[in-house]
Formats: sequence, structure tokens, C-alpha cells
Amino acid sequence: MAKIIAIANQKGGVGKTTTCVNLAASLAAMQKKVLVVDCDPQGNATMACGVNKFGLDDKTICQVLIDGVDIRDVIITKTNGAFHIIPANEDLTAAEVKLLDYLAREFRLKNALEEVKDGYDYILIDCPPSLNLLTVNAMCAANSILVPLQCEYFALEGLTLLIDTVSQLASAVNPKLKIEGILRTMFDNRNRLSTEVSEELKSNFGDLLYKTVIPRNVRLAEAPSFGKPAMYYDKSSVGSKAYLALAAEIIERDGMVVNPN
Repeated sequence: MAKIIAIANQKGGVGKTTTCVNLAASLAAMQKKVLVVDCDPQGNATMACGVNKFGLDDKTICQVLIDGVDIRDVIITKTNGAFHIIPANEDLTAAEVKLLDYLAREFRLKNALEEVKDGYDYILIDCPPSLNLLTVNAMCAANSILVPLQCEYFALEGLTLLIDTVSQLASAVNPKLKIEGILRTMFDNRNRLSTEVSEELKSNFGDLLYKTVIPRNVRLAEAPSFGKPAMYYDKSSVGSKAYLALAAEIIERDGMVVNPN
């Protein structure tokens, strides 16, 4: 049965999609079966693994959530990251409004994933940069939440709000929900503020903070424009190596065997 991880932070530009795609590719490279669920109407995770979000013929996560389409019918198995993906595009923008008309609307994604979760080791959900109904669906479906976080001034305040939201959702709809880990992204060790915030995170969150740190890296930024995860764009880059290290850390935390490809 898959471990389902929502990758979430209500702040934009912190590396959610970059983390989702590159972590998925890295886990797949370690011989884990991985499914990515793109729950962001921007469809960036879809494009970042080489799938054209403009040519999906109404086979997206939107149709699963709104029309009850069988989730197995929208899974794309051939990507540039060696993982499977349930794609998204701008059709998902209207989904949140339509979901308001459904009973048990928070559980639409969870119920759909029940049909396929036994076929994967990990399911990663890329969330939009807001705490909306799509994000709530992701959190209701997930076992845990991975929080990408830039080491900047407002990061700790936003993290506190997210943790409060997780606590409320756990009490109301998903008692198993927890913080999987906090990931420092776009880290620049030459920047004094980055270092100070990193030390603050260590003091306040201890074991929740991943040892792996994702550096600010040009190759990571370039890779999506080529429709590839970084390890297939430039495997020798420091960004690619960092996500491989993160995948290994997550697998080891879960007590699984790391099998490099």
C-alpha cells in the first residue's frame, strides 16, 4: 500500500512542484513505484515531466474529482521521470467551485485513490499555493505532509499557520495526518538570513527537519522548461544530487531498502 504524501505550503515560490517532480523521479530511480497527482490548476508538475497539459482530452484530475471518472483511466504511465502521473490543467480552476455542490467534497480525492494505492510505494500530491478545497482534498487523502520552505523572513510565520491547519484537519477529518518533514529549499549558505532561519528551524522543529538541504541551483530552475526532472536534464548537478539524497533519507526513515538504479 502506498504512502501518500501531500507537498504543501500556502506560500508560492517555495519549490513545491520542483520538489514533487524531482523527488518522484529520485524515488523511481531507487526502484520505487511512484504516482504523482497534480492538484495545481497551473499544471506545472504535468509539464515538468514532459506531459503536454494542453492535449489531455478531458483526462485529468478534474474529471476524477468532478465527474467521477475512474482514476485508472487518467493515469499517464510514460513520463520523462519514470513515474506515473495524474495530470492537471486550467480546467481544475473551476473544480473548487463545483466541489462545493458535493456531499463529502473533502474526500473526493481520497476515495478515488483507494482504487490505485495498492499499486504504488509512494503517491506524491502537488498542491496549489493556497489552503483551498483542492489542498484540503490532498490533506484528507494523505498520510502526511512534506513542507518545502525557503529560509527567509516570513517562512516561520507561514509554517506556524500551516501546522495549525494540519492540526485542525487531523482533528476534523483525517486523524492520521501529520507533518512528514520540513525541507529547506533554494538554500544559499552565503546568505546570512538563510543560515539564521535554518538554525531557527533546527531549534524549533528538530527531527521534523530533513537533514537534506536543497540548494539554489540553476539546473533545477532550467529543467522544467525541457520537460524533465533535473536528474534527466543534468544528473551531475548539485540540485539533482540533493533530491536523490532526499529520496534516500525518506526511504530510510520509512524503514525501506534503498535500491539505487
